[in-house]
Amino acid sequence: MRHWWVNQNQTYRSEVPGGFLWSPKTRADGARNHFYENMREVAPGDVVFSFCDTRIKAIGLAVGRAESSPKPDFGGAGSTWASEGWLVPVEFEEFGHPIRPKDHIEALRPHLPGKYSPLQHSGDGLQSVYLTELPPPLATALIAVIGEAYASSLTILQSKIDAEGSDDEFRHAEAMSGRTDIGETSKRQLLLARRGQGVFKANVRLNETRCRVTGVNDPRHLRASHIKPWRACDDVEKLDGCNGLLLAPHIDHLFDQGFISFADEGKLLISPRLDRSILTRWSIPGTWNAGPFNDRQHAYLHYHRNHVFKHGG
Repeated sequence: MRHWWVNQNQTYRSEVPGGFLWSPKTRADGARNHFYENMREVAPGDVVFSFCDTRIKAIGLAVGRAESSPKPDFGGAGSTWASEGWLVPVEFEEFGHPIRPKDHIEALRPHLPGKYSPLQHSGDGLQSVYLTELPPPLATALIAVIGEAYASSLTILQSKIDAEGSDDEFRHAEAMSGRTDIGETSKRQLLLARRGQGVFKANVRLNETRCRVTGVNDPRHLRASHIKPWRACDDVEKLDGCNGLLLAPHIDHLFDQGFISFADEGKLLISPRLDRSILTRWSIPGTWNAGPFNDRQHAYLHYHRNHVFKHGG
């Protein structure tokens, strides 16, 4: 297990709830950036300390390796960053009481590295640092400063995450380029879809926190499902978080195949072509309101109801 420090002053509100880290691949002038290259060094199971507004507000556990990915929806942040970068999936747990490292600098200062330090000797952060590895003595000192909150948060994260499984999924995506059972055009489309899936799910998680039908909120057990199908989307729609829902796998199947849909105000719509016994066997209520959707989701739901949902006849 390695320990990393990430400076999220501009991106905390997106990366922590979205469950990821993202950086450009190079500086704006095309030059190498050590802190961006560190993204490819993060491995499943590594610990990430989230630093924002002079405080360590959360810790995370990496659940996969870096993938080349379009830039997520950071709102007004990162307007000068390249549109392509590295995305690392990381699940975070926020602290109830964030720690201000400057208040503990006497204990931390002796362990600050001479190069690529996340802190100045005064205890102030360094804006130029995005992601840097912590030497073991510094990580140990920082864990001691955080105290019980570190162990309890790590226990919560470890109970949720199967890092090896996430890494298997990454390797599966990498292996797709070697498939010989499909043509080059189909292969390219599958790779593009997989390449965008990480950032798409991150964007969806900024709007959706649970499955609209089952209520499950553990992202490991949910799929980011396009409302307007990927094949029908333009480049913007493919990654738009408002064009997605977090759904349990069986709900995702029904939604993707058009056996269910949603009204704008949240009413669950059930296709007359769906065998009603499926609802009983999968414990899906025949009448259900999933809660209202926002205005941008309405347009995508309108497409789904008109072009995907299986009406009678």
